Amino acid sequence: MSALAGPRLFFPDTASRTVRGSLFLRDAMLNLLWLAFFLVAAGAALIRWLALGDPQVFAGMVAGLFDMARLSVEVMVLLFGTLTLWLGFLNIAERAGLVDRLARLLGPLFARLMPEVPRGHPAIGLITLNFAANGLGLDNAATPIGLRAMRELQTLNPKPDTATNAQILFLSLNASSLTLLPVTIFMYRAQQGAPDPAMVFLPILLATSASTLTALFAVAWMQRLRLHDPVVLAWLAGAALLLGSLMAFAASLSAAALSAFSALAGNLTLFGLIIAFLVAGAVRKVAVYDAFIEGAKQGFDIAKSLLPYLVAMLCAVGVLRASGALDFALDGLRWLVTLAGLDTRFVDAMPTALVKPFSGSAARAMLLETMQHFGVDSFPALVAATVQGSTETTFYVLAVYFGAVGIQRARHAVGCALLADLAGVLASIAVCYWFFG
Repeated sequence: MSALAGPRLFFPDTASRTVRGSLFLRDAMLNLLWLAFFLVAAGAALIRWLALGDPQVFAGMVAGLFDMARLSVEVMVLLFGTLTLWLGFLNIAERAGLVDRLARLLGPLFARLMPEVPRGHPAIGLITLNFAANGLGLDNAATPIGLRAMRELQTLNPKPDTATNAQILFLSLNASSLTLLPVTIFMYRAQQGAPDPAMVFLPILLATSASTLTALFAVAWMQRLRLHDPVVLAWLAGAALLLGSLMAFAASLSAAALSAFSALAGNLTLFGLIIAFLVAGAVRKVAVYDAFIEGAKQGFDIAKSLLPYLVAMLCAVGVLRASGALDFALDGLRWLVTLAGLDTRFVDAMPTALVKPFSGSAARAMLLETMQHFGVDSFPALVAATVQGSTETTFYVLAVYFGAVGIQRARHAVGCALLADLAGVLASIAVCYWFFG
């Protein structure tokens, strides 16, 4: 978003080439993943035809292609409205200075978590702005701010091809994806007919908190950070108190009451923030209607560019499901889970978890397909939605953020980020069993 992103990013020739290289690597990964979906589907279909005597599998695959193409357009209709509405309100929040205030609030914390970064260094402000934007769902602004923050951290790097401690912490926390308002997931659930789209608000909040805390503790362990610093302890204690209070209250409720409470909390938070944005804008003398229209136009422009990607991934996933390949893989995983004596209902949500570190669009397609196949409020769909909101696309973040500054040795960044992913998935499963039985 223009108000947050500031000036355009200008990279020296070497850095610019590295960015193009990292994006090429990301695109190559997506190309291979997308091609693999179709090739695996073809192999599974041949097995079903030749070994299992099911010639109708090919008709099902063709029908799956057209069904998913239609679903893509249906999703886009709501996506147009949701992005237009939400980015309009977020533009008011930016104009009112709410994100800047949040950045100043978080500044002392990140100054202590990155002791090698001097006080007052531009990187600290950019880092806090990046996390504030991510927390509020300002993904469009968070990426350019994050790239600027990584470049500022690179100016302090004595070994330009090796990630510093501060860069690793920044990237790991980005990969853990602490998102306080998963509006896009609410939108997908609404499009699929969920009576209460915000019902997954608290499960996602708890799961994404688990992934973020895991990333922080993993990096702190590797870097011997002083988490007992009073400022850090105060923030951790505040987060623990809030999450503990929510969990203690939730423990006193039945499963039905817990689902209702999560929906109420999500809807109240969302509408309360909208009112807060409007009031803050009015107090700061922002022309709230004009600001809304400006942000809404950006939402419309973003939404219309997403349809080809949505069609591509949804159709690939539809073919994979219709061929039986996805069922073969899930049956194998279900057998292992049964062997361990565990409940198997979460297994059908695992496609979203397995592809999320590699491709956000593939994970989104898996989520939508799970909702379509099992029902929007089915247990697998609720787990998949929670997983989608609990972690980030780790390898994309690694490629873009480190590639932007020419870092080739990531050190412990990959391990910490993947550990946070695992924590997010496990927490999503556990929380959904707790909330939805």
